[in-house]
Amino acid sequence: MSEPAETVVTTEMRLQALMDFLNHHVLNAREWHIVPGLTLHIEWSWFSLHAIMLVLAAGFLIYLFGFRYDRHQKVPSGLSNLLETFVLFIRDKICIACLGEEDGKRMAPLFLSFFFFILTLNLMGLIPFFASATANVSVTGGLAAISLFFMTFGAIYKNGFVGFFQAFVPHGVPWPVLILLVPIEMLGVLIKCFALMIRLFANMLAGHMVLGAIIGLIVVFGLIALPAAALGVAVYILKIGVSLLQAYIFTMLSAMFMGQIWHPAH
Repeated sequence: MSEPAETVVTTEMRLQALMDFLNHHVLNAREWHIVPGLTLHIEWSWFSLHAIMLVLAAGFLIYLFGFRYDRHQKVPSGLSNLLETFVLFIRDKICIACLGEEDGKRMAPLFLSFFFFILTLNLMGLIPFFASATANVSVTGGLAAISLFFMTFGAIYKNGFVGFFQAFVPHGVPWPVLILLVPIEMLGVLIKCFALMIRLFANMLAGHMVLGAIIGLIVVFGLIALPAAALGVAVYILKIGVSLLQAYIFTMLSAMFMGQIWHPAH
């Protein structure tokens, strides 16, 4: 026997509501569903939902480090201690480790901005009625483009044009092999930045898809699939760790790639 029409309609409506909720998290749009019944329509053609997330994340970090972080404390405590732990780790274990003492300290603000900005965007995507801007390939592509800019123009500024191109010429390789190897090495810079873009985008997008699929089981099958709720909570907690991990990986790889081209002798 077929299901009653009311049951079919209800299931379809629930699935559509789930898809709308999931799409709101991962797709860019011209409106922001803040709470049920309250929608902010974005009138500016050059603005979007993910652009709002970027502005909110930037504003939150300005408030966090400008007003809540006390850098003058001799013995940091509370929130300042937590933030300083991350700052010192990124400066010492990533920046200085990959770029050396001088360049590492000079470029630390860039990589700290990468880490905290990406982490904030990732965690915002886990808040109901917010959106995951890092699930947008345009956002991750923009971050990767910044890395590409400093990898190329930063290396030219530091080593000059000749030193920049010498980084793509391995020592001790016969010149016939260099004809093929040098273009591949140059292309590798673009491939590395492309990998930065895709890795962050794909991980954030996939996490929301998996979480949406688990919620969909409950929507379709009802109480029978209720154990999936425990799995959903586990995936949600896992995504918090993934958000932190992906911010670290993007920052670490950016510093590593930059160090390889800034200091080719090492």
